[in-house]
Amino acid sequence: MTKPLAIIAGVGPGTGASIARRFAQAYSVILLARNAANFDPLVKEINTAGGQALGIRTDLSDSKSVHSALDQITKQYHGSSLAAAVFNVGGGFVRKPFLELTETEFSQGFESQGKGGFNFAQGVLPLLLQAKGLQYPPTLIFTGATASLKGSANFSSFAAGKFALRALAQSLAREFGPKGVHVSHVIVDGVIDIPRTKAWQFEHEDAKLDPDAIADSYWHLHTQPRTTFGFELDLRPYVEKW
Repeated sequence: MTKPLAIIAGVGPGTGASIARRFAQAYSVILLARNAANFDPLVKEINTAGGQALGIRTDLSDSKSVHSALDQITKQYHGSSLAAAVFNVGGGFVRKPFLELTETEFSQGFESQGKGGFNFAQGVLPLLLQAKGLQYPPTLIFTGATASLKGSANFSSFAAGKFALRALAQSLAREFGPKGVHVSHVIVDGVIDIPRTKAWQFEHEDAKLDPDAIADSYWHLHTQPRTTFGFELDLRPYVEKW
């Protein structure tokens, strides 16, 4: 039988990879990233382990690039239902005093998060609405951050983008929840334990978020029944101040 699909946008060696591995246990996974080097090793890993994975170079801030990726997916996986779509793009992270920001730097937050989330949602929602024969409700999850709720000093670009993404997720949840699509927003509050942060030292051994545990939380959201859709989930180490 043809497996349902999961599309993971924003795949690197950390959270995106963990989400892809978790969803690959049940679905064929399509991994989207600007740079093929971000998904090639993971595609090989999943396929070697007996799963089904495909990587497609995609710029989420470019609607033509998104449409091209979705066209390829619908042609290659004709007959498969889209079970889950995850927007995990981390672009737009600019840390700089506001008066030193250029217009281009400020725009990066919205281009990657607000516009990227818009392009991704417009591409996947028609497929989620058409999904049939799934064990769990079709699901669209957006990855947020501390900046989704708090515009900290020197993070105006990133916060503006993450605020926009959260607002988009809220609107979509209210519009498409009644149509059977579970739309969720996850606030990841803290440092994630990924290769780039391995050398970072903290006083407590549990100070970093485990990306595999994050992925399990995403899977939990996906498996929630229609009677108990959860919109927002906060994830942080128990020692994180908030």
